[in-house]
Amino acid sequence: MTAGANLLLLLLILGVVGFGLLSILRWVAGRLLTQLTRSLDLLSRALPLLLLFAILIFPTTEVWQISASIPTANALILLGLLLALGTAFLVVRLPNEVAGMERDAVEDGPELRTRQRANVGLVLFVSQALQVLVVSLAIGAFFVVFGMLTVDAQILHSWIGSNGNELATIRLGSHDLVLTEELLRVSGGIAAVTGLYFAISMLTDELYRREFLDELTSEMRQTFRERAEYLRLRAAQT
Repeated sequence: MTAGANLLLLLLILGVVGFGLLSILRWVAGRLLTQLTRSLDLLSRALPLLLLFAILIFPTTEVWQISASIPTANALILLGLLLALGTAFLVVRLPNEVAGMERDAVEDGPELRTRQRANVGLVLFVSQALQVLVVSLAIGAFFVVFGMLTVDAQILHSWIGSNGNELATIRLGSHDLVLTEELLRVSGGIAAVTGLYFAISMLTDELYRREFLDELTSEMRQTFRERAEYLRLRAAQT
């Protein structure tokens, strides 16, 4: 456990110091709204069927019983597996995407070094991962609100045999909207599956990939030109 924590700490330090992770996050966050707007077309094609399926399975007894009975540690492990699977789907395509971006943007300048390619890949990964995260959080929030509006204590008791672990209550007119741990678990599970599905769609939808990569390539092309000019001037001074 200690060795794993130390390894994660070293990787975090490497990302922040060696690859400028904080700068990448600021750069990506500033463009997140534009990127999400560009991905609306993909969302309109990829999510409706999955969202409809999720709405249909949301009120099923088995889903709530599993959510109520599964230990917290097991739930976290399952969530971690889904996160790892989604990350793997994004990472596996990075070398080809970076190579294609380098061909389009570097033009006649010097090729990127291995560490620079890794930095470009990190920009792509963080940008796409943040889009998946925002979409997943939005879906999770939707089902939390949907569940508070539709699942009362009587219904919940008929599904899991208890009123659940109440976390908060909001008074709406003559009704109480109850937020339970079980509702958060069900909504979180649906959000995680939706995020995984969206991550896969990002990699398989050619229109989205072309528009997304074209935007990044156009912005990086100027950076690569300035890099090539810097290297040329540096070589002329030596």
